[in-house]
Amino acid sequence: MVQISLSRRLRRTPFSDGVEAAGVKGYTVYNRMLLPTVFESVEADYRHLKTHVQVWDVSCERQVELRGPDAARLMQMLTPRDLRGMLPGQCFYVPIVNETGGMLNDPVAVKLSEDRWWISIADSDLLLWVKGIANGYRLDVLVDEPDVSPLAVQGPKADELMARVFGDRVRDIRFFRFDKFAFEGRELAVARSGYSKQGGFEIYVEGSDIGMPLWNALFAAGEDLQVRAGCPNLIERIEGGLLSYGNDMTDDNTPHECGLGKFCNTHTAIGCIGRDALLRVAKEGPVQQIRPIAIDGDSVPPCDRPWPVVAGGKQVGQVTSAVWSPDFQTNVSIGMVKLSHWDPGTQIEVETPDGMRSATVQEKFWI
Repeated sequence: MVQISLSRRLRRTPFSDGVEAAGVKGYTVYNRMLLPTVFESVEADYRHLKTHVQVWDVSCERQVELRGPDAARLMQMLTPRDLRGMLPGQCFYVPIVNETGGMLNDPVAVKLSEDRWWISIADSDLLLWVKGIANGYRLDVLVDEPDVSPLAVQGPKADELMARVFGDRVRDIRFFRFDKFAFEGRELAVARSGYSKQGGFEIYVEGSDIGMPLWNALFAAGEDLQVRAGCPNLIERIEGGLLSYGNDMTDDNTPHECGLGKFCNTHTAIGCIGRDALLRVAKEGPVQQIRPIAIDGDSVPPCDRPWPVVAGGKQVGQVTSAVWSPDFQTNVSIGMVKLSHWDPGTQIEVETPDGMRSATVQEKFWI
């Protein structure tokens, strides 16, 4: 078995002791941190997530903090989503683009106040890009990575578990909103959000020292709810069409190609670095776009590289994430498909490592 050699470059998290005690069986590396990928098995973790409640160590969702008089201006420069109506206490899903309109990240922006923001990032060196923009434009803003480590509580019983630890007021948080809650003398931002379609919360834990006390409090409160340690689940992610930056999209893709056009207010997002390029894309329309694809046959092997999508002997796209779905009894996948073949019902073929498979473009993701 291949092992990851640990070093100081690969950072542990405030919850690593709890994750290890819970019997983690696999990790991936994400923003130079350990991100669990499996506990019992991918399928068993999937079934539990859909039925009960899990606590996820997602400390790897590092924060880029913008603080100062030009924080709001800098935030708008990064994204084609119009942020002028965003209020403190709101979280926005925001495509971050470069000067050519290519995707650099797809984080959640958290507005703490007019002059203080967190960008909860996917796997990339976004901090360096944001620092470069701030310094290049001589903005009056401090850009840094704070000691903030998100902990997610996901699943149908998430509301009950969170209420036991933070009080019933937590139930009142609306989707993609956050509020402050006390824990051991600290005020923690708690948002109704998360990287699953099962519902839940993300707790922005400021200060590594209270990581394990919070972890232990959640497990003590949720014993009768069958709470377990968990992690973002590959099957549930693909069923729900939750994209993975670096897998399903890169800086070669625009938000419109990734199906994120609804988050682009290009005409009104004045100041966005990639605005001019995206105006052209919006006018002409994308020539390829992400689509859900059902792949025939038995369970496919892991998708560790793009699989060509073929029609009429020519490549018309690629599959970037794929897995067998127990609930839908098919191989669910995410693919980037050309305009000529992206209509629902289109029959295509996917070149998997164990041979060519028939496949069908779907109208929508499964959940």
